[in-house]
Amino acid sequence: MSASRKPAAPRGLQGIDFTPDVMAERCPSRAVLNDVTSRWGVLVLLALREGKLRFGELRRLIGGISEKMLAQTLQKLETDGFVERIAHPVIPPHVEYRLSPLGVGIARRIAALTRWIEARMPEILVARERVNKTKTKLKPRHESRG
Repeated sequence: MSASRKPAAPRGLQGIDFTPDVMAERCPSRAVLNDVTSRWGVLVLLALREGKLRFGELRRLIGGISEKMLAQTLQKLETDGFVERIAHPVIPPHVEYRLSPLGVGIARRIAALTRWIEARMPEILVARERVNKTKTKLKPRHESRG
């Protein structure tokens, strides 16, 4: 796509000036980026790559997530169109979550980023250690007053 050509407006937004630019302060893509790249958003999207999962299954799979955070994250990802909530009309309620077609695409990209990070963890840990040592050397020492 050339730099001067604007993308087509999504269905339902024709006639509205639609120029996505994540660097623009008011661009709605920033909120979506935040939802997708949040700590829990990433993990939920990765977990749902395995297929349909119930709330409890997701919670057990994603270590450390609270019920509240999982519910909020699922709601945001559903609102953005990445997750589909399937409520079966039975008692007790049976609800499952799965990736939408849009969610499959973003989850694939997040999985690639995750693999890249995991493959480079030794280098990342060395870099962190180097910076932490530098910060420790630069910290002013407090003289004891007696």
